[in-house]
Amino acid sequence: MPLSLSSRRVRRACVLLTLALASACHSSTTTATTPAPASTRVVFFDDFNEATLDRASWTPRVSPPTYNDEQQAYVDDTATVRLVSGDRAAGATNGALEIRARARPGFVAPGGTRYDFISGRLDTRAHVGFTYGTASARMKLPAGAGLWPAFWVLGTGDWPATGEIDVMENVGDPSWISAAMHGPGYSGNTPLVRRDVFPPGQDATGWHVYSVDWTANTIVFHVDDREIYRVTRAMVERYGHWAFDNPKYLILNLALGGGYPQGVNGATTPYHGLPASTVQHIQSDSVSVLVDWVRVTQP
Repeated sequence: MPLSLSSRRVRRACVLLTLALASACHSSTTTATTPAPASTRVVFFDDFNEATLDRASWTPRVSPPTYNDEQQAYVDDTATVRLVSGDRAAGATNGALEIRARARPGFVAPGGTRYDFISGRLDTRAHVGFTYGTASARMKLPAGAGLWPAFWVLGTGDWPATGEIDVMENVGDPSWISAAMHGPGYSGNTPLVRRDVFPPGQDATGWHVYSVDWTANTIVFHVDDREIYRVTRAMVERYGHWAFDNPKYLILNLALGGGYPQGVNGATTPYHGLPASTVQHIQSDSVSVLVDWVRVTQP
């Protein structure tokens, strides 16, 4: 299990665990950091409370490439990836990561490809890898058909051979999120997928903890304290090789349009999977994903 952590992340993880063990409180989806269980050790934690992104943990990615006919270019810029506090991070514990979608008609990405939108994607591939454990993130999502935020775990080798775990995906309908697994024989339009509808009075635009418990034989997805999907090795091996005994890393991103959203909303104009109403929403500079914290624990 390779693991590389910056010293301030180790200190922060220790502080979090100490507070969790010392406190008897149980946080809801709208309040402070959910404590790690006392029986686990925190191996990675970021609560985004610094002035700038910790690049010893996260690397923002730059397009190309893009996938799935998505309509955005990813850029490494505070226009799309930044840390916020105060009113912009309302409901977060100590500030938040903000991933923003921006309208940039005619934006030329490296290599010459043109896009009309930019957004953010960041991952821990160069810094933090882990095999088995619980990966969690407390997030607040935007609404709007074709907006495609995700929190996922990806293998370090060729896709799909080394496996992908989609802890949370949403395509702009705030009433539900989906969780999925991809690997050899069950990639793309995977049969291993579950859509979860929020309980009455809740939706994806509120703060929620999205998590996956990953072991050698079982992968279990949760939203807050609710189990929403359980996948066993036997279920996976009906379709192909179990690709979940190898190191993986964390990804956070906000995609725009593309195949999955288009399959849900049916939009083909003005952009594939991105209707005019959502384009106007992006143009108003009001589309962003907020991430309060990200954590990985192991037994």
